[in-house]
Amino acid sequence: MARALLKIQRYFRRKPVRFFSFILLYLTAGSLVFLHSGFSGDSGQAGRDPLTLAENGPLSSESRGLGLIGRVFKDTRRAARFGPPWMKGNGQDGPAWVSAGGRSRGAKGKTTKETEDGRAAIWNCDTKYIGCYVDDTQKRALRGVSFFDYKKMTVFRCQDNCAERGYMYAGLEFGAECYCGHKIQAANVSESECNMECKGEKSNLCGGANRLSIYRLELSQESARRYGSAIFKGCFRRPDNVTLALPVGAVIQNMSVDKCVDMCTEKEFSLAALAGDKCHCGFPTTLFTLHEPEEEELCIHRCAGEDFESCGNDEYFVVYQTQVQDNRCMDRRFLPTRSKQLTALASFPGAGNTWARHLIELATGYYTGSYYFDGSLYNKGFKGERDHWRSGRTICIKTHESGRKEIESFDSSILIIRNPYKALMAEFNRKYGGHIGFASQAHWKGKEWPEFVKNYAPWWASHTLDWLKYGKNVHVVHFEDLKQDLFLKLKGMVLFLGLEVSEDRLLCVVGQKDGNFKRSGLRKLEYDPYTPEMRATIDGLIRTVDATLKQRKVTGVPEDYRPR
Repeated sequence: MARALLKIQRYFRRKPVRFFSFILLYLTAGSLVFLHSGFSGDSGQAGRDPLTLAENGPLSSESRGLGLIGRVFKDTRRAARFGPPWMKGNGQDGPAWVSAGGRSRGAKGKTTKETEDGRAAIWNCDTKYIGCYVDDTQKRALRGVSFFDYKKMTVFRCQDNCAERGYMYAGLEFGAECYCGHKIQAANVSESECNMECKGEKSNLCGGANRLSIYRLELSQESARRYGSAIFKGCFRRPDNVTLALPVGAVIQNMSVDKCVDMCTEKEFSLAALAGDKCHCGFPTTLFTLHEPEEEELCIHRCAGEDFESCGNDEYFVVYQTQVQDNRCMDRRFLPTRSKQLTALASFPGAGNTWARHLIELATGYYTGSYYFDGSLYNKGFKGERDHWRSGRTICIKTHESGRKEIESFDSSILIIRNPYKALMAEFNRKYGGHIGFASQAHWKGKEWPEFVKNYAPWWASHTLDWLKYGKNVHVVHFEDLKQDLFLKLKGMVLFLGLEVSEDRLLCVVGQKDGNFKRSGLRKLEYDPYTPEMRATIDGLIRTVDATLKQRKVTGVPEDYRPR
């Protein structure tokens, strides 16, 4: 044996490269064994991510191969850079996309709408099955947008796509085609003619050959009313000087909403105003602000080329917003000279800080900065995100901090306050679903949500109280008031920042108000996630904040807060 070992020693002494090759092979073999053990695991938990096993239950066959990825990378998730003082460094951002859905004939007995990926639907749109209708390729029953999916079409997907675009009806045909519309323009037929199974769910029917299974979508008030891609703005009185207010106009034979919207879109105007057989195009200005809508009955006048839509008249215009971007407020830059005054844009997480930054940048033309750095925000156009917060090149600085030292670092502040019931849910969605995503049903029903409320609800109150106590020059803005009266409240914020107000620019902002970081208003949880104990705690915190605001001679919390 000793002689054999001596020969091996002499062999590798003469060939050191071979020795290192042997070591490399040994390490490779060890790595393969380790990887194999990672995939195998226990027989009852093969391929599952230990982080999600307890809360998500058995995984589908498609996701089992992801278990190792979850283990390898679970420690690399970057912790949030802000949070309650007692939770610094404990944030966890895990993306979770939640699909929308609705009730179908195949799910009449279900109280929770389940989507294709197993998560519960949380959209604010009730659906009602209308019936089976004829569909003609030359004259569609539903004449809005359409899309096809010959592998994964479901009733839920079709309803969601139509609802997201503000349509009133969703129809499915050939098991794979989805059509949207505001009116059903075809005859009803026997249910037996809609007999084709959906490609993505065999338990439901998705129309038939030239037959549509049609659902009515009862959208919430949060959802914008649309006609195709155009957003319905309302009925408005004719401006005093139409030529100046809406500089382009034409008489259109067989007038329809489509024809007027198409004309204004081609001429690159953001507003299309219908007045009988006349179509006017322009932008919102001080001559035509859209601030005073009239009763819609005043605009009722059937379009010559469309039986189901109103085209207004000489005195009252029906106005739509086209897909043309109003560029009067899109230019942004850094401050020409560095400012020595630092203004905070302070809020509790989930209170709409990113949205407020978007509004301020459009209204002022200057970038906003941040106490943190978020690459996704930078990539979406918030160029001040990369600057150090003390650079002096930005008009204000986003922060969620609430310590005395951090607050006293700023010379003035805009403090955004939001209903804690809404803010907590928004931040929970961001934490587990990203800036515009949603937390999964497993997170809402698991241990994460109660723990989150326990830690974050007191911080909602202490954040506001600290800024009111230690802030040097605080301008309070209630999120709900900003949504309700955007023009006036945003004007006040611009004035507080020491800048001149351009009303035309503000009107442009109103038309571009949503930005890239707004969650769909169509989705919501189908149950109340707050327990009585949670509500008792949060209601007490609201009372404390309300009393403190009034002591500071500032408007108390809005009426829709609890308790009243």
